[in-house]
Amino acid sequence: MAYSVADILKNPKFPPEWPFSPMDFKRQDEMTDNMFYYQPRLVYHIDDAAVNALTKFYAQSIPEKADLLDICSSWVSHLPDSFKGGRVAGLGMNADELKANKRLTEFTVKDLNKDPVLPFDDASFDVVTNVVSVDYLTKPLEVFKEINRVLRPGGKAIMSFSNRCFPTKAINIWLSTNDYEHIFIVGCYFNYAGGFEKLESIDLSPNPGMSDPMYVVQAYKRSA
Repeated sequence: MAYSVADILKNPKFPPEWPFSPMDFKRQDEMTDNMFYYQPRLVYHIDDAAVNALTKFYAQSIPEKADLLDICSSWVSHLPDSFKGGRVAGLGMNADELKANKRLTEFTVKDLNKDPVLPFDDASFDVVTNVVSVDYLTKPLEVFKEINRVLRPGGKAIMSFSNRCFPTKAINIWLSTNDYEHIFIVGCYFNYAGGFEKLESIDLSPNPGMSDPMYVVQAYKRSA
């Protein structure tokens, strides 16, 4: 039987302790991220088929009127046109990109690699999203603990990613592993952060071998 994306996190065998080293989160370019993201990039970082697959997934999985936080946000959050959210907050690196994002009701410019604390109150959001940027986080454990803190009980965190990146800014371990291993790595982030349940990996790839792959790893904050 073929081993599928969905199988990776069904019964994961996580090591008893955090398995990563500081070197895993080093990058080829350690220049401050503010400099790298200084110029706005008003372009998609995945192809149209992958974008459409993610937007369709959001339409099916994000409830109406949800308060949503999009971290590592930019000029687009890939939400469906039909989505009528409550509070839709974006946190990203470039003010011009965030200003161009018409789905946001508010935005914050912040470098999570410098300070991983999310500037929001506890239990502020129903959903937290991150699109094709989890591979740039150099303090993922701290960020995922913060995601859990700002989610309401039962709220969901959705991490989506492909196989495209800015290689000089992606963390070392991401560049040295494959797509299936990326899924396990993100699953590790949820596991060791604590407070999450119903961990799941989903393959949204619309045309395998012909367009960009698209994967989701998601989990829910444990209810009190």
